[in-house]
Amino acid sequence: MKTGRIIKSISGVYRVESEGALYDTKPRGIFRKKKSSPIVGDMADFEEENAGEGIIHHIHPRKNALKRPPVSNIDHLVIVMSAVEPEFSTQLLDRFLVIAHSYGLDPVILVTKKDIASEAAITQITDYLNIYEAIGYQTMFVGAHDDIQHVFASFGKGLAVLSGQSGVGKTTLMNHYAPTLNLETNEISKSLNRGRHTTRHVELYETESGYVADTPGFSALDFDHIEAKALKDYFIDLKASSASCKFRDCLHINEPKCNVKAELEAGHIAQFRYDHYVTLLKELQNRKERY
Repeated sequence: MKTGRIIKSISGVYRVESEGALYDTKPRGIFRKKKSSPIVGDMADFEEENAGEGIIHHIHPRKNALKRPPVSNIDHLVIVMSAVEPEFSTQLLDRFLVIAHSYGLDPVILVTKKDIASEAAITQITDYLNIYEAIGYQTMFVGAHDDIQHVFASFGKGLAVLSGQSGVGKTTLMNHYAPTLNLETNEISKSLNRGRHTTRHVELYETESGYVADTPGFSALDFDHIEAKALKDYFIDLKASSASCKFRDCLHINEPKCNVKAELEAGHIAQFRYDHYVTLLKELQNRKERY
């Protein structure tokens, strides 16, 4: 029996890297009976059958896992946004941050395309990033001519996942980091202001500090696993202030003696962050049950 990490998954075939060798494997039928599947990032025990092929018998316990994109055992989640094409959006960024925190991950914020943004856009985005840094996030703002090697090195050792909207430049970042990959990229749709899905599957690429994952971009965000009452814990600036609210289950809307509202009025919480929280809270409260 061999052990390795799943680095790619296409059409039920899982490519496993083990001690420098690659194996195309398939899971045992027991996975189907349990209605579970291996995903990229998993550590798997497999038995080699033919040369370079094998059968997965066991998946090691995951320390974490994302649903979309499906990838596990993440050390660094990097939320990639762009300054322009598509336009930078704090509302979209906050939704990505909520999903990251709902899976127990502490994300890094990386904004691309600084080199083609206007001075006004650069100033505005920099101001926003200063707010996110004050909250506690690590942020980066890069252009095509910046040292991408340094950017990747800053992620630290382990598995780094690049995730975000289509067209923000995730695959381009990978190509700048490792030109030999020569990954396919497409320009964004001008009419829709969003990217085309160049990356169609999750794949890990080995780096000097571990692995980095290029993932399909999001066209929609899935909040099905998040309860409305839990949302306040995924806005970390609101969570920090909520400890002094009168009621432990305070939703920071109309409750008396709400410290979050007091901090908001005092200017210690950014108004746009609170507004995004309220909007998403209403969406979660109003969603219909699925059967």
